[in-house]
Amino acid sequence: MTIASMTGFARTEGQHDGLAWAWELKSVNGRGLDIRTRLPQGFDGLEALVRQKLGEALKRGNVSVNLTIERKATDTGIRINRAVLDQVLALQADLAGKVDSAPPRLEALLSVRGIVEAGEEEADTQEARAAREAALAKGLHEAVAKLAAARLEEGGRLAAILTGHLERIAALTVQAGTIAAAQPEALKARLRQQVTELLEASPALPEEKLAQEAALLAARADIREELDRLAAHVAAAGDLMKEGALIGRRFDFLCQEFNREANTLCSKSSDVELTRIGLELKAVIDQLKEQVQNVE
Repeated sequence: MTIASMTGFARTEGQHDGLAWAWELKSVNGRGLDIRTRLPQGFDGLEALVRQKLGEALKRGNVSVNLTIERKATDTGIRINRAVLDQVLALQADLAGKVDSAPPRLEALLSVRGIVEAGEEEADTQEARAAREAALAKGLHEAVAKLAAARLEEGGRLAAILTGHLERIAALTVQAGTIAAAQPEALKARLRQQVTELLEASPALPEEKLAQEAALLAARADIREELDRLAAHVAAAGDLMKEGALIGRRFDFLCQEFNREANTLCSKSSDVELTRIGLELKAVIDQLKEQVQNVE
């Protein structure tokens, strides 16, 4: 199965009965599924449908949903507000004996604000509302499908990056194993020199005690278990990649295990080159973990 990213964007547009609309869905990484909606006034009833559709298609991510609505201009005609007209005429009659002026002309009356009004749109019928909501629901379904497809497409690119990091970790683990294989002889020679110096400085020091210390030091420097676990973690990560669906949380936990082994390797290292490899391992594992944060 294909890995899905939590990052994606989708937009759908449509028209229905003088109404133009656009759905915009944006998704980024998150611990769970967090949905935030911005719906125009009067369309709040669609929120339940939004959450249902996204809950069916996605399992993780912070998703922002925005619906914009634009009503097309329609020929609704005009009408005269007779109440306002009567008030203006009554005021003119009241001032007729006080102000010397000619009777108001028609164009002057029509220019008075509030006298001429646009005709009101007819009220929505139940059937019209149902048809409009059905069109919006269809657009939402298409947007959710596009978002899921975008997340899968981004997941394909993400998988290539993760594979590259895992291959680098595997290669560094092999290099560390090659250096670690030569460590016992180098450690033995160093211990032999240190034991000689200690015996010369303190002849009374029991050789049995020295042997115990030497064995303890050798055990502390042994990184074979860490290398074996790193190799096992690489194999486990490969299995997760093949599984594909909903692996983000488990992959994130595996990154913590990777990091723990790399830290232990660095702490046990008594070789400059092995320490360098351990530090590079930590850097690659951090890059891997950063990318895994986007996996659903």
